[in-house]
Formats: sequence, structure tokens, C-alpha cells
Amino acid sequence: MADEALARAGLHFDELNKIRVLEPEVAQQTKELKEECKEFVDKIGDFQKIVGTFIDMVDSVAKEVEKEKMKAIGARNLLKSIAKQRESQQQQLHALITEKKMQLERLRIQHDALLKEEAGQNEFIEQLILQN
Repeated sequence: MADEALARAGLHFDELNKIRVLEPEVAQQTKELKEECKEFVDKIGDFQKIVGTFIDMVDSVAKEVEKEKMKAIGARNLLKSIAKQRESQQQQLHALITEKKMQLERLRIQHDALLKEEAGQNEFIEQLILQN
């Protein structure tokens, strides 16, 4: 009966017979909720650590990808440069070939002219020898 009077006044006894303002069930639920909240906060902390590690890894991979991307761009530019260089060198070689062909033709014409000159002079020498 005394318990009922105290309960109406909002006072309760716990398992250790201490007077409490909350009902034992509500106090137990509050304690459980507090423990669950602590576990939740601990899990959130662990999750934040995992996420932080993950973000660091992603940043590291992103930097590595960016580095490789720059290498690839550099290699591509180098290949383009080499291709242009080869094309320029090929054009120079074609021009040189054309120049040498023209020089060969000039020398061939000059050679033919000199052969005719030599033949004419040999004929002249023979005529001189035969007349003497």
C-alpha cells in the first residue's frame, strides 16, 4: 500500500530498494536506450574512420590516375610530334631525290655532250693523221 501511495506521487523503488522518480521499466528502457545510443555512436565513429580511409584511398587512386593520364597525353603528343617529324623528313627526302634526279639528268646530258665532243675531236685527229 505504501508502494501504491509512492507510485501515485511519482516515486518508485528499484531493485536495490532505492527511491527513483522513474518507473523501473522506464528506467530500464532508458538505460537500454543509452547503451544502444553509445553503440550507435561507436559504430558511427567506426564508419567515419572507414569512410575516411576509403576517401584517402580514392584520392590516392585519383592522383595516380591523373598522373597516368598526363603520361598518356605526353606520350600521345610525342607520337604526334614524331609523326610530323617523319612526314617532314619524308618530304625533305623526296625533295632531295628530285634534286638528285635533276642533277643526274644534267650530268647525263653533259656526259653525252662531252662524248660527242670527244668523238668529234677523235675524228678530227684521225683525219689529221690520215692527211699527213
